[in-house]
Amino acid sequence: MILSLLITPLLGVIGVILSGENSSLQKKVALAKVVGVDGISLFFVLLTTFIIPICILSSWDSIKTGIKYFLIAFLVLETLLIAVFVVLDLLLFYICFESVLIPMFLIIGIWGARERKIHAAYQFFLYTLLGSLFMLLAILVIYFEVGSTDYQVLAVADISETRQRILWLGFFLSFAVKVPMIPFHIWLPEAHVEASLAGSIILAGILLKLAGYGFLRYSIDASVFFTPLVYSLAVISIIYSSFTTLRQIDLKKIIAYSSVGHMNITLLGLFIILYDRYHTRLLKYYRGLTLHMPVWSIMFFFFTLGNIAVPLSANFVGEFMTFTGAYQQNPVLTVLGALAMILSAGYGIWLYNRTAFGAQIPLGDMNRREFMTLLPLLILMFVMGVFPNIFLEPMHLAVSNLLI
Repeated sequence: MILSLLITPLLGVIGVILSGENSSLQKKVALAKVVGVDGISLFFVLLTTFIIPICILSSWDSIKTGIKYFLIAFLVLETLLIAVFVVLDLLLFYICFESVLIPMFLIIGIWGARERKIHAAYQFFLYTLLGSLFMLLAILVIYFEVGSTDYQVLAVADISETRQRILWLGFFLSFAVKVPMIPFHIWLPEAHVEASLAGSIILAGILLKLAGYGFLRYSIDASVFFTPLVYSLAVISIIYSSFTTLRQIDLKKIIAYSSVGHMNITLLGLFIILYDRYHTRLLKYYRGLTLHMPVWSIMFFFFTLGNIAVPLSANFVGEFMTFTGAYQQNPVLTVLGALAMILSAGYGIWLYNRTAFGAQIPLGDMNRREFMTLLPLLILMFVMGVFPNIFLEPMHLAVSNLLI
């Protein structure tokens, strides 16, 4: 039953690609028309293939049942995620975009961490599926208007300004749920808390970025008209999530709410190390870990610095470029959004202080597997911060084409 649910979306994608083509040559041509990689999608593909092994390694001891199906679910999920980033057809993008929900639903519902995992899985599935229906309606309107869903055809299609704005709203509602932006974030904390570690990592590391990729890839001219709306919702989301993070006592909820404004994959990995040893996520039970877990404390310190975007970290480069570009368009909202950097420093330092210092709790330090799982993330964080052009130059042409 589980295997059939996992294979169904793959068969559907392959069937759509090859439908209507008879000869093998026609099938190869059809595949070449709908698959492509540029400087933007390349790094999303690399990120997917980089994160999936980390998800599997991090669940080495925590997954006890259905290990074969667990691995199959992640491999199917990886395949569908890569398909999302390489397809050049809008309808196929939607199919792959939604097919990702099936393996993720199973990962949360079957291998979740607590009693409410079934509730969280259904909430995640139904909430995000309902939001995406607006995108499906917009795609159908585009097809009947232009006669094609090929991205290269749509790039030069002539659609009236009024209709573009209506279509933009359909895409925006779908992507806003996936990001998620306030007030469409209800499903995220529940899914994060109830999912296993691997599920939380793939959720924060890849799935939350699908909407950002969709905004970037399929944005239309009407985006300029709605820029003030997006700016306002983004600033509200950043500030609200930062203040909400400050009052959480559950470690996974801290990661969930801070993920709205930041990407906290590594912190998830660090705190699951604590969970494996103490079997609780409540912050009050972790004190004085520096003495008994010095390696963990050092890793946590460096990742905290990266999370609060200190210079030479990847977050610093990303936030500096984002706020520099945004300031040229709307200085007031940019300044308000930049306040979140102060708030993120507040809850980051507060979290480190609460866990690293205080009354001592005897726990074992990181083992070799845990250390080697997190080490590539630490190295990559500083490589991206010190040599950002390695990653920026390959995507320069693709981004420039979007701005023309």
